[in-house]
Amino acid sequence: MALIGFHASHEQAGPTQLLNDVRHAEAAGFQAAMCSDHFNPWTSAQGHSAYTWAWLGAALATTGLRFGTVTAPGQRYHPAILAQAAATLATMYPGRLWMAAGTGENLNESVTGEPWPPKDVRSRRLAESVDVMRRLFAGERVTHRGTIHVEDARLWDRPGEAPKILAPAISTETAAWSAGWAEGLITINQPEEQLRKVIDAYRGAGGTGPLALQVHLCWAPEESEAERIAHEQWAGSSVAPPVTWDLPTPEHFEAIAARTSPQEVRGSVLVSSDLSELTDRVAALAALGFDEVYLHHVGQEQTAFIDAFGDHVLPHLAEQP
Repeated sequence: MALIGFHASHEQAGPTQLLNDVRHAEAAGFQAAMCSDHFNPWTSAQGHSAYTWAWLGAALATTGLRFGTVTAPGQRYHPAILAQAAATLATMYPGRLWMAAGTGENLNESVTGEPWPPKDVRSRRLAESVDVMRRLFAGERVTHRGTIHVEDARLWDRPGEAPKILAPAISTETAAWSAGWAEGLITINQPEEQLRKVIDAYRGAGGTGPLALQVHLCWAPEESEAERIAHEQWAGSSVAPPVTWDLPTPEHFEAIAARTSPQEVRGSVLVSSDLSELTDRVAALAALGFDEVYLHHVGQEQTAFIDAFGDHVLPHLAEQP
């Protein structure tokens, strides 16, 4: 069975609570963790967005879990600074950090005041940023002039093993393109046929490394409560690309959320009060070929979810072939 991890959503809980949650998740049997890397929440109903890289230091220090984060080098983060942050953590906690490098969203990157570039420019910027980070991890002194500029950068503290850089991809086009530079792929729950196409596109283009899946789900003892939480917390966040890349503020996502029905949210979130049903649905997604599956309960309160899944879901998933 795939490794089952816990997703820590910085948009939905403050850093102290999220640190408590991830410790609780480890004690309950989750085998790894990942987290988001936002400057803004998707909507004001979520209400949080602490600094991921500071939090990761605390999370790695106080658990034994391996961690990853989906991040966006090139605008909010200069790739040399992002490489320094990742190298520092990987030096202190060998083999326990990965990052998935994407092109980002205007929601988070526009805080620098720089214009939000079109997709083709963002893709070139990402490719250059990944190359710069890999060269820095390898010990090179890097000068680069392109969509991003680097002047005589060098990492003075480097890990023995560089953090893996995965690609976040939802479409087959992005999956195939990222096969040329990624050391693995992470995607989100979609219809099974679409997930098969994403996997095939990545592997068919020569993509190597682990396949990871982030599953958005919502569980509560009562179906109506699970549906209410999913709609309140994740209606705005379920906006699909390319719209999600370009909206600039939480208020824009809230406007879309106001027009999104609870039934529509079920298209991107597994909503159920039945733990057996959720177990079967997660197992079916993992069986498509994923090596790691990260469960994201989209509610702000994680305690009941962690306890219920630790007692009733994780043991059954562990029995899957």
